[in-house]
Amino acid sequence: MINLTPLLRPAFAPRVRAARSWQGHIRDVQTAQLRRLLHTARRTAVGERYGFAAMRSYDDFVRTVPVVEYADIRADVMRMVAGECDVLWPGRCRRFAQSSGTSDGKSKFIPVTDASLRLNHYLGARDVVAHYLALYPDSRIFSGKAFILGGSFANELSDVPAGVTVGDLSANLIDAINPAVNLLRVPSRRIALMADWSEKLPALIDAAVRQDITNISGVPSWFLTLLRRAMEREGVGSVHDIWPHLEVFFHGGISFEPYREQYARITDPARMRYLETYNASEGFFAVQDLREPGSMLLLLDAGVFYEFVPLDRVGERHPEALPAWQVEQGRTYALLVTAPNGLWRYSIGDTVRIESADPLRIRIAGRTRCFINAFGEELMVHNADRAIALAAEATGAEVLNYTAAPVFATDTRRGCHQWLIEWGREPRSMSEFAARLDAELQRQNSDYQAKRSGTIFLDPPLVTTAAPGLFDRWLASTGKLGGQRKVPRLSNDRTLISRLLALQ
Repeated sequence: MINLTPLLRPAFAPRVRAARSWQGHIRDVQTAQLRRLLHTARRTAVGERYGFAAMRSYDDFVRTVPVVEYADIRADVMRMVAGECDVLWPGRCRRFAQSSGTSDGKSKFIPVTDASLRLNHYLGARDVVAHYLALYPDSRIFSGKAFILGGSFANELSDVPAGVTVGDLSANLIDAINPAVNLLRVPSRRIALMADWSEKLPALIDAAVRQDITNISGVPSWFLTLLRRAMEREGVGSVHDIWPHLEVFFHGGISFEPYREQYARITDPARMRYLETYNASEGFFAVQDLREPGSMLLLLDAGVFYEFVPLDRVGERHPEALPAWQVEQGRTYALLVTAPNGLWRYSIGDTVRIESADPLRIRIAGRTRCFINAFGEELMVHNADRAIALAAEATGAEVLNYTAAPVFATDTRRGCHQWLIEWGREPRSMSEFAARLDAELQRQNSDYQAKRSGTIFLDPPLVTTAAPGLFDRWLASTGKLGGQRKVPRLSNDRTLISRLLALQ
């Protein structure tokens, strides 16, 4: 393939210049985004409910519009899924991104409007390439093709109206993309949207191994499995033996740190680069704009208005929030977004640390609640509590205390979750309990279900019995044993569970 990089590079340069112009003008840039959003949605149901047409300032906006979570807008979203127009955003929304649910449902469905695709998601993707080209003038990224790993339109709804698609965000992005872009990417749309991973994985490898791949995009855990399978099939020890011109991995969705060493073992570190992105179902928010990992530039003109809730105010019904121009470097906040998909002052559940206030760079710090998202499964405490209770009931067990954490993948095994459980009464069969727990987790959480599908990306859970009194001994060691004692149920790393196991 002809190297088109010199020809295409000038088309991306304006986005880098735009980002540099934000410095010193964060308030102006963000206020312009808010004004456009309010004006566009003034005649929607939510716009009339809160009087968008009369709003003249950010102060008017926060005085009238409440901070919400998904449970607060679920009814409005389901009206949109059913085909109602002008609810949270003008017109009819025909695309919805399914992701892990909240306490009142297994899944949540985020509107993916035409405006959110144009103003945010696709613009964000363009910004990723723009910043990469600016960082690496020697790049030949357009001398070959992009290998993009996406999801499918499998979903939890049984009555989706004709013409409406519900599924992974990546499936919606691939399905709606400009056909011309398909000339520069693999796999085909048909393979990219396959739902059965036992069929999809070999099809992806077949589609890619004979192509000249220069860049890959996806979730680190998923792509690691695919790359290893491809290397095994081709009988090689490095991905560069398959794709000699591969130069960059655009990654996001979960933390890359647990996988960095594993990628270094299957690539040539001198030839491979990595760029982090923050592209969630709710929007494309940030991209790494420096060579060193650790922070990402918040995209201030990509259709989204941002607010930040101090951690000590998280959980309040009407928490104080700060606009982007008032955040402090070094502090961690819960992130709120107002976006062209109809989300208004919406808490996405992520916490971010401000690495730099101007230019505004962030680092994803975690979730506002306990969770495990080591493999993209977004397992929440309410999922775990419900699943473990049902598994115990089915196997005659009594659970006194528990915690769970990821076991990260190695060169010889897939990752899994380890459940450390103190029993009041052990199950009649430990293997039956583990199987029941796995099945219930899949019923409670669609993202966990997807990662466990076919045991391709995630192994069954590992159940470990805790010694009697282990959790009390740990609480006592932390000074928290007593009336307010609380054991974190889920952790996204192994710090807690390792300390507990050391006390066994």
